[in-house]
This record gives sequence, structure tokens and C-alpha cells, in this order.
Amino acid sequence: MDHSDTMAAEDDASRIHEPRLWRDKGWTARVIKNEDGDGWAVEMIRDGSAEPALVGPWTMGRNKVDPKPLDATAHQTLVKTASEVIRRHEQQLHGQLNKQVTIEHESDTLEVRLVITPDEFEPFGTLTATNRFGDTLGTTTVRPDFKLTRDSAARWAEGGFGKIRG
Repeated sequence: MDHSDTMAAEDDASRIHEPRLWRDKGWTARVIKNEDGDGWAVEMIRDGSAEPALVGPWTMGRNKVDPKPLDATAHQTLVKTASEVIRRHEQQLHGQLNKQVTIEHESDTLEVRLVITPDEFEPFGTLTATNRFGDTLGTTTVRPDFKLTRDSAARWAEGGFGKIRG
């Protein structure tokens, strides 16, 4: 048995296809009692994650008491939706941690980027200025709450790309 056969066997062994629990393709769908009242909810957890990526209402079955059973089509739809939620969250986080502005300085167009490193104990930002050819003109460490604007970037450039106080 080669490595790919071993991996396929492990994947088959981890699959679960039950009416209220469906594990397949790196995701687990679990139908749970709705905490906010009557009815049912479904949570989607990506393998390796501690928290669900998505929790939403789940349809009642024909008897109007029990939840509708999970199936392959429902699981695939839930995977697609949960993946989209994660993608949007990652885009939002990227936008919060990465900013850039374009300024004119000494008859050149410069791009100034701020990248926040979200360390649990000592978060910080890195400010970098590059010219239109991609050459780095300056870089410095700033506070994680530094506000990058065209004005703050221009002041930094006018100051020779040195350390920013405060």
C-alpha cells in the first residue's frame, strides 16, 4: 500500500454520514438544539478548528419535531457557505492589518504601506515606503494603532523616513 492509499483509507475511516452528524471533505456538520428557542440549528466546523465557522437555523423534518436529516447535498451547500464566511472574515482581517496610501514626494510617486503584526503581547506595525520602481526608501516600526493617512505618510517622507515618535 503506497502513501496515497494510506491517506485514502484514513479519509474513509474519518467519514461519518449520520442524520445529525456528517463529517466529510475536511468539515463536520452537526445538527444541534437551537439555543435561542425552539427548533434546530446546524454548526459547521472545519477540521482542526475549535470553533464553528458557521451556525445557522436548520429545517424541521416532516413530523415538525425532529430535524431534517443531513445528506451529501446539504453538507456540500453548508461547506460552500462556511468557506465563504471564512474567506470574508480573512479578507476583513487582512484589510484591518494592511493599509496603503500613495503620495507625491520630491517629484516621485511613493507607496507607503502599513502592516500590523498582531502579537498577543507586543503587537506592532511596520511602515514601509517604496518608489515607483519598487525600491524601498524607508522602513520603521510604529505603534499598532498608528493611523496611516496621506498626511501622516507625507510627514514621514518629509522627515526623511526616520523613526516616528509616539
